Amino acid sequence: MEQFTKNVIDFATTYGGKIVLALVVLVVGYFVVKALNKAAGKAIDRTKLDETVKMLLKKLAKILLYVILIISVFEILGVSMSSVVAILASCGLAVGLALQGALSNLAGGLMILIFKPFKVGDYIEAAGTQGVVQDVSIFYTTLLTLDNKKVFVPNGDLMNATVTNYSAEKTRRVDLDFKITNDIDAELVKSVLLGAAGKTPGVLTDPEPFARLTAVDDDTYIFTVRAWCLGAQYWDVYFDLIEGCSKALADNGIDDPEERIAVRLVKEEDR
Repeated sequence: MEQFTKNVIDFATTYGGKIVLALVVLVVGYFVVKALNKAAGKAIDRTKLDETVKMLLKKLAKILLYVILIISVFEILGVSMSSVVAILASCGLAVGLALQGALSNLAGGLMILIFKPFKVGDYIEAAGTQGVVQDVSIFYTTLLTLDNKKVFVPNGDLMNATVTNYSAEKTRRVDLDFKITNDIDAELVKSVLLGAAGKTPGVLTDPEPFARLTAVDDDTYIFTVRAWCLGAQYWDVYFDLIEGCSKALADNGIDDPEERIAVRLVKEEDR
């Protein structure tokens, strides 16, 4: 018992001061890191960088500050950093294999920061999903889908996938196809579709709307309507254009071949 007490006293004498100092540094450092992180965040917000870059820089700054704090605590405790590095190096292969997915996502996050294929607020399609970019973290990118679901996509998957950015350009083109029976004057159909497109709210006049016969399928003509609009108005223009063109065709007695077949079937049943 005396030997145990002596060992405790020797340990406390040798390491007690270092442990107390390390705890004080850890507690005080925690609040200092929070304050510095807040100040760094404000400084980053004042820059002209886009929101994606700002968020990544904030997170990297936070991680760096905490790493510095932990290293400082180790130094106070007398832990040799060379020993820590040697241990990590000897376990490097195992750690690398275990963190392979995380490292891939980290590399993907850095590539997104460097090459900027999209930014916060863009509507993108990639890795089997699509939505508005809400957040780009070091490991994951958060998308908000049109039906209000959050999807967390690993950055590694994003960098290995084809990314379609629907918000990259100011304007977008709406493409619609309409089936028409082939006994209708093609010029009349073209004129009706162009008139309907021109009256659709949000359709731009430059470039002009397009309406032409683009394919023939048995007894069916296929007319294509193309109209440009601002990217933010795409879906409104898309649905308004469908309604406007369909109504204009009906008002001018221009049939959909499927509707004509349905009418014939009904008449045959009446007989």
